[in-house]
Amino acid sequence: MQEQKLYGHRDGAVAHIVFNNPAKLNAVSLDMWDGFVSLLTEYEKDPEVRCLVVSGAGGKAFVSGADISKFESERADAEAQVRYDAISKQGYEGLYNFSKPTIAKITGYCIGGGMNLAACCDMRFCNEGARFGVPAGKLGLGYGFLRIERLSRIVGLPRAMEFLFTARQYSSKEAYEMGLVNAVAADGDLDALVTRTTDAISQNAPLTIALAKASAREIAKPEAQQDHAKLAKMTEACFDSEDFKEGRRAFMEKRKPVFKGR
Repeated sequence: MQEQKLYGHRDGAVAHIVFNNPAKLNAVSLDMWDGFVSLLTEYEKDPEVRCLVVSGAGGKAFVSGADISKFESERADAEAQVRYDAISKQGYEGLYNFSKPTIAKITGYCIGGGMNLAACCDMRFCNEGARFGVPAGKLGLGYGFLRIERLSRIVGLPRAMEFLFTARQYSSKEAYEMGLVNAVAADGDLDALVTRTTDAISQNAPLTIALAKASAREIAKPEAQQDHAKLAKMTEACFDSEDFKEGRRAFMEKRKPVFKGR
């Protein structure tokens, strides 16, 4: 039986999506993008899921970008490129707009499309051996507006331009210093670091977290397009919720609250 090149699983309130193509450093093909979109849709609808972790199998790479060996069959000309872009865009946009907190757990190479995937997550954690880069300039690829915008929002426009202009790779230390990753763990400690973070998220009030995430996405839009009315309704829902009552009771009773997202 052929091993799945992408799979998902749940660990309590935490959903995981794993790119499982280690022989090609988790390079992504069209069928993998299709599977990724399906899993995002499934976990988005699952009320038990409180957060999502995206990672790559094998320890040598998070995602190394598109599967270049598939270029002739999947991206041979402008028409094929349009189709590839449409499907991969569903994956990127689905991750970026996922309503629950998302974490990129990065080991090894995070290159090209992997950088874009990581930039679509809310937080990024990596091991000491991680390497980051955008090699579009070495391949003649067009690295579009949204990708550059998201990267520049994280590291600043001058750094984003450096990534694109030089096409060089950056170390985990450099990535942390420029704010690309939230933290760097020793190679054997990354899982524990991510688990501590997902545990903290899973124990907190889902409606409060949903409001925070929605607010972050509105902040990223031009001011004229920001939907403050939606955020106001979400704020009211927090104060009208059972979770708000539970939070107050737990505080007075000096115990941990048990939030249910309603």
